[in-house]
Amino acid sequence: MSSNEILASIKEPGQLHRLSFLQMEKLAGELRTVLVDTVSRTGGHLASNLGVVELTIALLHCLSLDEDKIVWDVGHQCYSYKLLTGRRGRFSTLRQEGGLSGFPKRAESRYDHFIAGHASTSLAAAYGLKRAMTLRREPGAVAAVVGDGSFTGGMIYEGLNNIGKSGENLIVILNDNEMAISRNEGALAKYLSVIRSKPAYFKIKKNTEHLLLGMPVVGKPLRDLAWGSKMALKKVIYSTTFFEELGFAYLGPVDGHDLKSLCDVITQAKAMNCPCLIHVRTQKGKGYHFSEKNPGMFHGVSKFDAASGRPLSASGENFSEVFGKELLRCAEKDEKICAITAAMEHGTGLQHFARKFKASGRYYDVGIAEEFAATLSASLAAGGMLPVFAVYSTFLQRCCDQLIHDIAIEPQHLVIGIDRAGIVGDDGETHQGIFDAAMLSMVPNLTLFAPANYHELRQMLRTALYEVKGPAALRYPRGAEPASLAGWQGDGGAYDMVGGPENRMLVVTYGRTFAAALEASRQQDDISVLKLNRLLPLPVEAVRAASAFESILFVEEGIRSGGIGMQFLSALEETGYRGTAKLHAIDGFVPQSTVPSALHRLGLDSEGILNCLSRFGGEMSNFRKR
Repeated sequence: MSSNEILASIKEPGQLHRLSFLQMEKLAGELRTVLVDTVSRTGGHLASNLGVVELTIALLHCLSLDEDKIVWDVGHQCYSYKLLTGRRGRFSTLRQEGGLSGFPKRAESRYDHFIAGHASTSLAAAYGLKRAMTLRREPGAVAAVVGDGSFTGGMIYEGLNNIGKSGENLIVILNDNEMAISRNEGALAKYLSVIRSKPAYFKIKKNTEHLLLGMPVVGKPLRDLAWGSKMALKKVIYSTTFFEELGFAYLGPVDGHDLKSLCDVITQAKAMNCPCLIHVRTQKGKGYHFSEKNPGMFHGVSKFDAASGRPLSASGENFSEVFGKELLRCAEKDEKICAITAAMEHGTGLQHFARKFKASGRYYDVGIAEEFAATLSASLAAGGMLPVFAVYSTFLQRCCDQLIHDIAIEPQHLVIGIDRAGIVGDDGETHQGIFDAAMLSMVPNLTLFAPANYHELRQMLRTALYEVKGPAALRYPRGAEPASLAGWQGDGGAYDMVGGPENRMLVVTYGRTFAAALEASRQQDDISVLKLNRLLPLPVEAVRAASAFESILFVEEGIRSGGIGMQFLSALEETGYRGTAKLHAIDGFVPQSTVPSALHRLGLDSEGILNCLSRFGGEMSNFRKR
C-alpha cells in the first residue's frame, strides 16, 4: 500500500461519511504531504490550505454534497477540497496551463458552486445559492467558509445582515487564524481575540441548553425563547455575541484541528435549521515546520525545495520593491506622504514604508477593504496630506465608484500604484490585470502613467507626486523589468519615439510590451516604435506624431473594449488620418499559464507582433526581412 492509502481510496466525497476519526486523522496527514509536495513543484497558496485540512475533512464527513453545498471565500484554501472531490488524479496540474485552477471553478467540478478569487464574496454567494434551493424546493444546507481576513471586507457584513434575518439553514464558518496574508489588524481582530480568550463560552452555552432541556414542561420553551430572542433572558444566559445580535446562532470557538469537535459542531449547526456561525480557530501553515514558523511567507509561494523550505530561484528586484523603496525615499523628505494598502503590505512593496512610518500614523493597512482604502486616500488628500494607495490591478476593479465619486469629481491629489498590471500568470482569470486602463479611461480628471522599466517607475512616481494636479496613477507589471530595457532612458515626455516617419510602419504600445515591440523592430525593416509614457489624458502630440506614418499597429496588453488603443485610434481618426490602422489587444478573459506562455498565445511577444504585421496585407506584408 502507498503512504497515501486512504486518500488514494477516495473517489467521491460521500466516502468520507464512512471514515472513522482515526482514519480521518490519517487522511489529514496524507493530505498535508500531498499539499507540500505539489505546491513545492507548482507554486500556489500553501499556508492557508494547510490550515483548513481538518475543517475540509469534517465538512465532507458531516455534509452530503448530493444535497448540501460548500462555498469558499477567496477560494485559495480549497486544495484539500479539490483532492477529495474527484480531482486527485489531476492535482499535479494545479495552476498549470490547461490544468486545475488554484481557485473554485464551476466548469471544473459539479462540487464547485461559485467562482472565487476575490475576498468577501462568499456570504452573498451562499445566500443566493440557498435562496435558489428554497425557491426550487430543494433540500440541503449551504456552508460558507470565510477567513477572518475576509471579515475586514464590507460585503461580509452586508451578507451577515441579510442572512441573519432570513431564517435559512445557512452555516457561516469563520476560519480564524488571525491572519489574511499579513497579520490582521483592526477592531474585528481585537474582538475575535476577546472571544478566543473565553474558551469556556461554547461549553457553558451547550451545558446551559442541556440544563434547560432537562427541565420538565418548561425546559424546551425556555431554551427556544433564549435561542430565538434578543430579550434580557438571552443576554443573561448566553452572553450574546455580535453575531447573535445579527440573527445567527453562534457556536464556538472550536479547535479547527480537532476532528471530533468539528464534526460535533457542524452536525449541530445543520440540525438547527437556522442561520449559524461556527467560530473555528486554526493555525495557518499547520503541519509543515517552515510555514508554521512563517505563514505570511508561505501564503502564496513560487516553487520551493520542500526539504529546506527555500525558494528554488532568487526573487531579486521587482517593480513592487522598486516602487516601495522609491516611495520611502520620497516620504523621508516629505512629511505629507502617507501610504495605504488593503492587506497587501509585502505584495505591494510597502513593508519598507511600514517599518519606518507605521508608528507615526502615516501608514495604513485597512484589511481586505479596497473601497475603504480609496475613499480614505481621498479624504486624507482633502485634509492636506499626500496619500499613495498601492493596490493590485485586479483588486482596483472593486473601487470603480470610489474612483469616480470620491476621487475624481472634486479632484483630490493622490497617487495610486497599480501593481500586477497586465498578465500575471498562474492565478488565471480572476487575477489578470487587464481591465485597469480601460476602467480608468472613462474617469475624468485622472492622469495615468505606464513605466516600462525601473528608471521610469521612479521618475513617474515623483512626477505623479509633485507635477500632477488631481489624482494620478501608475500601472506596472508583476516581476522584474525586461532585461532589454534595463538601461533604457527616454526623454521624460509624454511619449518616446524610436525611429522616424521615414519608416512606413509604426507600432504604438506602452509598458513592458515596449520591449517586445523594440525586438520586433530590430528583426524587420521599416518599423518605428512609439511608446506612450502617459496614457491618460491621451497625449495629442503622440497622436499627431503617429499620423505621419502610412500604417499603424497599436499593441496593448489590456482589454480591447474601452482600452487605450481604442482611444488612440479614435483620436487618430479625428485628425483625418487616411492610412491603415489596426488594434491588437486582448478580447476576453485570460486563463492560467506562465506569463511568457500567455503573452505568446495572445500574440503580445515579439513573434506575435511580427505575425500580426504580416497578416495585415497590402503595405504591411511587403517588409524586407533582415
